[in-house]
Amino acid sequence: MRKNILKRKVNLRIKRKRRVRAKISGTNELVRVSVFKSNRAIYAQAIDDVNGVTLASVDGNKLGFKANKTGALEVAKVFADTLKSKDLSKVVFDRNGYLYHGVVAAFAQGLRDNGITL
Repeated sequence: MRKNILKRKVNLRIKRKRRVRAKISGTNELVRVSVFKSNRAIYAQAIDDVNGVTLASVDGNKLGFKANKTGALEVAKVFADTLKSKDLSKVVFDRNGYLYHGVVAAFAQGLRDNGITL
């Protein structure tokens, strides 16, 4: 029973992810920032969909931050510095099928607070 519930939750997130990705895309000037969260860490990457290239990425696990709101703010700060070093100040936010709440919303707010326009 428990395995079926987990499988259903993952399938629903994938359906939401496809629905969101049908509407947004990243270019060389306006990259897509995709967020992935697990129970232990938060990850993000800046993607140019036209060329199929990842321009920047950050791993909260390697940085030593947990997947909570304060950890998401710190990961966003590091990621914003990485984006600024690559002259990327305007991005499109891809929540990757997750609800815009909690850790995902904190990550987006952390990017905004550090000078990245979503």
